[in-house]
Amino acid sequence: MARLDNSRSEDLQRIIDSANRLGIEIEEEEAMQWLTSMAAFKGSSQISMDTRSGVFGHNITMLDFSDKELEYFKRVGKIVEFEDIPGKVETALALSGSSAQSKIQSYPGDCDYFERVNILAPTREEACDILAEIMRGKALDTLQGPNYQLIEVKFGEHPQDIVVGNREVRAGSPVSWHPAEIKAGKIEGFTKNGTPAVVNWEDVKQKPGWCKLDWVVADPLRKQLANASNMLDVTWEAPDGEITPLDGFLDPYFQEVYLEAASVPIFSKLAQHVSADALEDYVSALEREVYKYLTKDVNYGKVAKRMYNIFRLTGKYSEAAFLRELFDEPATILYQIWSLIRTIDDAYIPGSSITHEQMVASTDNLILEVIRALEGVEETEIVKHLLNLRTALAQPEAHAQLTSEAEAARGMVINIVNNFFFERLSAMPTIKEYMDEVAISRK
Repeated sequence: MARLDNSRSEDLQRIIDSANRLGIEIEEEEAMQWLTSMAAFKGSSQISMDTRSGVFGHNITMLDFSDKELEYFKRVGKIVEFEDIPGKVETALALSGSSAQSKIQSYPGDCDYFERVNILAPTREEACDILAEIMRGKALDTLQGPNYQLIEVKFGEHPQDIVVGNREVRAGSPVSWHPAEIKAGKIEGFTKNGTPAVVNWEDVKQKPGWCKLDWVVADPLRKQLANASNMLDVTWEAPDGEITPLDGFLDPYFQEVYLEAASVPIFSKLAQHVSADALEDYVSALEREVYKYLTKDVNYGKVAKRMYNIFRLTGKYSEAAFLRELFDEPATILYQIWSLIRTIDDAYIPGSSITHEQMVASTDNLILEVIRALEGVEETEIVKHLLNLRTALAQPEAHAQLTSEAEAARGMVINIVNNFFFERLSAMPTIKEYMDEVAISRK
């Protein structure tokens, strides 16, 4: 036991030394408690429940969750969640991503949800029919409301190469449905040779693929817009009890916080069917994303978030503990700002239920946050673009100008975010070595 205590003390000292070099404040007692808890949970796949709030999740995941914003997440959850249908559909809604790590990520970018949807049906074909029906029904029921606007639904796979608007999409890629197309039940486009082509909702339902719904929501209390997404993991339960994922893969539960204790039975039933290689597969998928954001779509904030999940699940606890402290630095609010600028642009569509006043109020909040977080030339330039964005919001016919200002502001913000994270990630030798290894090994 003494040896373990000494090891954790040495880990903590390394974290403190690295943080001090960068001017990052470390809550030593909290960091030691986290390291101790992680050592106790090592190799565990157990689920724990917060008896006060009724939420539950993997032991390691629950260490990062705070119920401080739980009522807010439950309010938004009422918009995005699917309803159970007795004898036909069972669901379990969870927070995922930075929303599930609210104890350490004070400035999450979006409201990310994950929902297990288990469909009981005699055949796979009938299960797909039910999924197509409930997804379109959900989309139509939540097209817009006083504080939300549906932006996009992912459902089905393109049966052929097609041009939609000014986008060329490949056969087999996910179909993106916008509100007008969901209403019509079809997407109109043309092939490369100019022949008209139509993608019908009913025609793609037997290969549902990646199922996801996205909204913009306006929180009247925070006076802030946010992107709210619900990623579905859909399974078919046959009459003999066999469980089959409709996309061929049953997602693990390493980053989810389930919002209702009543979801325990459906979660427990599905968790039994998660692959024995789930952890290894999950880490490999995250490493592919680390490689992507290191070398292609460069975003060191996303690199840091994914490395944190890798490190805490693979025993690199000192590195994970360092990243926990990094996420709570005030400058990381810029990561949220980067996301919210996109959200304002997304909400600016004809007929949106998100009001001009809500978009302006959210922009004003962003300006104040930038002023608090930055100074000098960087502050001046970003605030200038945000003021131009605010002006463009008053001109409904000038959406191109709005998008241009949004992209300019986002470009400046992500550059600052990248510099912030790159400097700090590179300053810890073991993290720098890991990034170099990933960048080289996956070429």
